[in-house]
Amino acid sequence: MAHVEDSCPISFSLDFQSGVPPYLQIVQQVEAALRLGHLRIDDRLPRVKDVVSSLAINPNTVLKAYRTLEAKGIAGGRPGVGTFIVSAPSTISADAVARLRSELISGWLQTAREAGLGQDAIVALFQFAVNESIPSAFEEDSLAQSDGQS
Repeated sequence: MAHVEDSCPISFSLDFQSGVPPYLQIVQQVEAALRLGHLRIDDRLPRVKDVVSSLAINPNTVLKAYRTLEAKGIAGGRPGVGTFIVSAPSTISADAVARLRSELISGWLQTAREAGLGQDAIVALFQFAVNESIPSAFEEDSLAQSDGQS
């Protein structure tokens, strides 16, 4: 797994074995960081050249990720300055995140481990359940905005 960090509040990592395209992993990591409050409006994303050199990926991959974030209305480029977060979904408090994490670890994850599931199976089952039952935060925000504009 490769990692990148700079003075930005986010660090990217890529799992080249996951089957998820690298650009999409970057997009997903930005969205997750926003949902958890690690990124906020006006935070700068790492410079393309820094991501490229740290992760050893093609610049077009990073540009595609940033363009995807721009198309979603999450990020915007400022010529000569960088790419910045321009919108974010509502977040919950750090205390609430810690409580939910603790409940997940001591509850469902413990039960899954006791049932004999390994990490890959747990992640797959959890992702499947999430995809089946919970719209993403950005989908929820889009629905709320479109409902309010009708």
